[in-house]
Amino acid sequence: MILFLQVCIFKFFLFFLFNQIPISPSSLNLLGAAAGVAAAFGSPLGGVLFALEEGASFWNQQLVLRIFFCSLVSSFTLNSVVSVFNGERMGSPGLLNFGKFQDIDYSFYEIPLFAAMGVFGGITGALFNLFNMKLTILRQRWLENRRLLRVGEAVLVSLLTATIGFALMNVWSECTPETTEETQFPVTYGCQKGQHNVMAALWFNTPEATLKNLFHNKDGAWNIRSLTIFVITYFFISCVTYGLSVSSGLFIPGLMLGATWGRLVGIGLSYVLPNETWIHSGKFALIGASASLGGIVRMTISLTVILIETTGNLSFGLPIMITVFTAKWVGDCFNEGIYDIHIDLSNVPFLGWQPPSDSSRIFASEVMHSPVTSLQVREKVRNVVQILSSTHYNGFPVVDENTIHQAVRTFGRYRGLLLRSQLLVMLKAKIFQEYSLDAPWKNLNSLFRNSYPRYPNLQQIMNELTTDELEMTMDLRPVMNPSAYTISHAASLNRIFRLFRALGLRHIVVLNDYNEVIGIVTRKDLAFYCTVRFDKH
Repeated sequence: MILFLQVCIFKFFLFFLFNQIPISPSSLNLLGAAAGVAAAFGSPLGGVLFALEEGASFWNQQLVLRIFFCSLVSSFTLNSVVSVFNGERMGSPGLLNFGKFQDIDYSFYEIPLFAAMGVFGGITGALFNLFNMKLTILRQRWLENRRLLRVGEAVLVSLLTATIGFALMNVWSECTPETTEETQFPVTYGCQKGQHNVMAALWFNTPEATLKNLFHNKDGAWNIRSLTIFVITYFFISCVTYGLSVSSGLFIPGLMLGATWGRLVGIGLSYVLPNETWIHSGKFALIGASASLGGIVRMTISLTVILIETTGNLSFGLPIMITVFTAKWVGDCFNEGIYDIHIDLSNVPFLGWQPPSDSSRIFASEVMHSPVTSLQVREKVRNVVQILSSTHYNGFPVVDENTIHQAVRTFGRYRGLLLRSQLLVMLKAKIFQEYSLDAPWKNLNSLFRNSYPRYPNLQQIMNELTTDELEMTMDLRPVMNPSAYTISHAASLNRIFRLFRALGLRHIVVLNDYNEVIGIVTRKDLAFYCTVRFDKH
């Protein structure tokens, strides 16, 4: 009975969150990103903040609620599956387990040192992004739309990585005595029994095990030479692997880079100050991991929360936050974060957090797209079908008639806005004026809701329409949105940008002083205009 009630409640929440209000494809991407981070790191709050900080181009309460629900469900599902598989109680919130930091503290005089590590993380992150950007440009020039070459590149990189790893393990193999208290995951490659290979422990272990070693092993398990060679080699390998046709990840390589040179900082301090008890190399490995990944991706709040939830040490929230903020500020002095760079290179219409400089002096008439494909309040079915088949626009202004004022061509007096999906549903249901007696006007809301998210196919609709039906008329007034957002032709780019950013708009109609349509601004037009006008010039 209890299980039945839980299922009913769960289905109720699903209906409330996902069926009442349609979800756009971009929102689905946010839900997937949040669920992935929550499942990987066991960090539901970190998944929510990651989706909002890195993936969302607008914010509202409903969106946050959906993201948080997906993160919790993802973490709970993974925890349940892992606990059943291992035959244990639920205690594995994420796939990656870096171990808990316990009995480790810090003092106020260490904070400047953490900030300095953040500066170094910002510089190395900027170098990482620079090299990867140059490599991505070369890939787009020579490998784009060439599947065989992209697969060949992935195979070549895999072979080179394996070759470099084995070469380093054999050339710079350093065998140290194996002790349980110093090494959690020993690797005896090329060493005698009772010893472990330091370099092999870095390459042969899984990334999770390597990070756990770097965070928690005592100093006797590592040496400066092996860590230095590994971090330099791994830096360039990570630059090459990110962006391959085969997904290779960014979070773990970034954390491993930082944990390695952070460990070096701790070992170096222990050599310089051998009698100081506050020096713990694992602590500096954690700070280094935060600085490195923060300098690469430029995340702040989400990265802090993810690391706090993963390591289970709330007391290190302040040092981690200071480190990642410092890394971001220093890295932003040189270039953008890795995600922003790839978004720009892929020409994705993603809006930044702030409008461009001097955007208040640029008006909507300079940004808008014209001519505009508009619809009359009463349109022939044939015209609607022709417009839908010849364009890929998502929204169409509904107007009265074409007029001309002051030698500026307009596209009719504005009456409302109609979406492409609404037109497809009306055509599928044959909501024509000649069928007004039989048209399902009373069930319009349920008709549109039941059609989401797989709207009717235009080609199939065209095959179902007869010649007589093509000459019929569609009254768009009961369906159109008469209060859709519009802007004046004198509105500034700053205002347009903030409307799109705050409300998540896909398009907005531009009107003149006579309430007539003179253009339309889409999200893609706005993003490309800001990129071309301000970033490249």
